[in-house]
Amino acid sequence: MSLTGLFLILFLTIHLIGNFQLLANDGGKAFNQYAAFMGHNPLIQIVSISNLFFIFLHAFMGIFLWRKNKSARGSQYAVKTTANTTFTSRNMAWFGIIMLAFILIHLYQYWFKMKLGFSEGVIYDGVEMADLYALVAATFSSLPFVIFYVVSMIVIGLHLHHGFQSAFQSLGLNHKKYTPIIKGLGTAYSILIPLGFAIIPVFFFLFRNVN
Repeated sequence: MSLTGLFLILFLTIHLIGNFQLLANDGGKAFNQYAAFMGHNPLIQIVSISNLFFIFLHAFMGIFLWRKNKSARGSQYAVKTTANTTFTSRNMAWFGIIMLAFILIHLYQYWFKMKLGFSEGVIYDGVEMADLYALVAATFSSLPFVIFYVVSMIVIGLHLHHGFQSAFQSLGLNHKKYTPIIKGLGTAYSILIPLGFAIIPVFFFLFRNVN
């Protein structure tokens, strides 16, 4: 859980950096070229497949440990230093299930539609590629989906807030000097990364609504 969680934390950071190209005022050129590069680079494809594997492994292990600890009436994590729990820690499994549902919908909205050719083509500098930007713009023109996306980011933030520090704790990396720093970084990360993702659909709905 800890190792896959830390891998996914790194992935979220890189994914957000790429997605910020959606905000460029260039009609989608930067993002489409970025998506085309990511979709045709063999190394990136290996990483993408590995990322999907780690997502489902993380989800499976989370549900497995949740059920095991629930039946044993124990704590949610093997390493636990206090009997006190927070709302977030008590509901990590439910947050994880909501996140998994979001990921499946997210994959259907973009990856699945792109692979099956539901997105139209666009040409930049003589090179034809999928117009994934138009697909994003169309998706984020729907207010219900924008709300769903933002709420999902709040859930991801709550999951990250507890999971970031817990990953280090479960690996035994506890120290009175460094643990407060890790907690601080976890709090900042759990706010800034989901906020960055949430800004994109809101921005599209308010300023680039295709309807």
